[in-house]
Amino acid sequence: MREIDAETESWPIAGAFTISRGSKTEARVVVVTLREDGLTGRGECVPYARYGETEKDTLAAIRALQPQIADGLSREELQRILPRGAARNAIDCAMWALEARRTNCPVWKLAGLDEPGPVTTAYTLSLAAPDAMRESARENADRPLLKLKLGGGPDDIARVKAVRQGAPNATLIVDANEGWKADDVLPMARELARLGVALIEQPLPAKDDEALRGIDCPVPLCADESAHGLEGMKRLVGLYDFINVKLDKTGGLTEALSVVRCAKLRKLRVMVGCMVATSLAMAPAMLIAQAADYVDLDGPLLLAKDRKPGLRYEGSTVHPAEPALWG
Repeated sequence: MREIDAETESWPIAGAFTISRGSKTEARVVVVTLREDGLTGRGECVPYARYGETEKDTLAAIRALQPQIADGLSREELQRILPRGAARNAIDCAMWALEARRTNCPVWKLAGLDEPGPVTTAYTLSLAAPDAMRESARENADRPLLKLKLGGGPDDIARVKAVRQGAPNATLIVDANEGWKADDVLPMARELARLGVALIEQPLPAKDDEALRGIDCPVPLCADESAHGLEGMKRLVGLYDFINVKLDKTGGLTEALSVVRCAKLRKLRVMVGCMVATSLAMAPAMLIAQAADYVDLDGPLLLAKDRKPGLRYEGSTVHPAEPALWG
């Protein structure tokens, strides 16, 4: 009989991680373990308050599925009975991993994908004063891709200038986390274009992003909080150039794969992102990374320590998961 278990884990962050909505010093994750005939499959998620999720509700939603899990609930049925979000993500990824162990076939092959290879990930600079961000950029100047958290205040341009001084050769992505106002977008984008910024992520609150429709923005725009799963993707065309695919938003690898295919059909480019979490959460997303224009799977790099075994990071190059971790 198949059984499911879920538990919370806390992983200290190296210092603090700060965005426009707040700061934290630990990554709180929920880990799902599926067991069947002596085999196990695991998945990891991060309940996110921005989307109304709590650890308590996520654990309850997972544990409530034990009867259906015991009866052989499939991935396809899971998509129908549980809404997209953190709980479904952890179960979905655990199901993929368990199937890989049961069939002795890697997930990439089960999903009909090409064998994954190493990719270059962004490294995120936490929101801070310009001088502090300059120093952080200097410490990471050898990384080819840096992602800056911005706050929506008057110091945002100063922050980007400081980072550019600290890392003159890096490609820069900025993430406002819904912190700007509609009138900010074009003036900010023009300044950021002069500073060589390659992408602006979620400048406006999701509820206000219709203001982006049809504007001639000199820097491509990427939807994050505005982009979740397949539902609503049509509306994003004409607002954004990219979507940020995160498994916690799509509710797992299954829908994420469909989201990427849909994005390509709609001429939306793809960024694959993550919450601050361990390598167990990054491993399934590495399959999405193979089709992404930008990869932001640096969660383990922001932790004081990662789980073992974890993904292998060499600078900003991240390698696919070994079977001992996932898949």
